[in-house]
Amino acid sequence: HFWRQRLTAVANIPLTIAVVIIIIMLLGRNQAAAAQILGSPLVAIIMLLFIASITTHMKIGIQVIIEDYVHDETTKLVLIMANAFFTIAVALASAYGILKLSFGV
Repeated sequence: HFWRQRLTAVANIPLTIAVVIIIIMLLGRNQAAAAQILGSPLVAIIMLLFIASITTHMKIGIQVIIEDYVHDETTKLVLIMANAFFTIAVALASAYGILKLSFGV
């Protein structure tokens, strides 16, 4: 977990900068223009990489907190499973939104 969390932290630096630039590009745009920007292939790829990296980093971080501070094994197991399901739900919902814009469905 240690190295994977460090790897995602390093990946999050340029990806977060790119996402901030994309958000700045969206300021003052109407919905059609925002959908056009977010639907472009390069922006969609950057956003999908950001989603994958940030949710992986989030899952690892929360799991470490659970493992360190929850002492009851049953509760720990339930919380780790809930963390995994929540992370997957957030990643899939976010990716669905980006893919829907990208493919114009």
